[in-house]
Amino acid sequence: MKRLAANEAVAYLDTDTPLGGLRLAASDDALRGAWFLDQWDLPPPSPAWRLAPGHPVLGQARDELAQWFAGQRREFEVALDPQGTAFQQAVWQALLRLPFGATCSYGDLAQSIGRPKSVRAAAQAIGRNPISIFIPCHRVIGRDTSLTGFGGGLARKQALLSHEGHRYPGRGARTRRVDDGQAELPW
Repeated sequence: MKRLAANEAVAYLDTDTPLGGLRLAASDDALRGAWFLDQWDLPPPSPAWRLAPGHPVLGQARDELAQWFAGQRREFEVALDPQGTAFQQAVWQALLRLPFGATCSYGDLAQSIGRPKSVRAAAQAIGRNPISIFIPCHRVIGRDTSLTGFGGGLARKQALLSHEGHRYPGRGARTRRVDDGQAELPW
């Protein structure tokens, strides 16, 4: 899998969100990464990375993210360029087709790309999603509606799902969604 290389020229910007700091990374014309600053797979800036607060893609991504958290937007328009294998790209494209407020299981996602027996591989591809929130891997839940892994942590996943109208009474992996129409924003 191709990830952001240490010597690759990348513009980046750290921005605040209601769920904590997020590092955005971009090539000249597309968003390449979005990681929470305490996320285990956050790539550290290398000498080839440049802090670029005036970068147009990073500015657009930051503004769209703020609008999304404020409830003023449900879809992102910023160009995306996640780096990965053909299978990962297929999984990430399937995630992009999940509308705001929708969820699916890993099995549903594998089925949607025509690979129903590749549930574990789909789960691994979801776990390698380099562009959190914009490629909505938080919308993948257990078949029984339980919370499942998320690179930014289950508390953030719960908050993101709450923002999209899903209520979870706890933050444990065994917590199931409650459909009572009373979802509350965590911020």
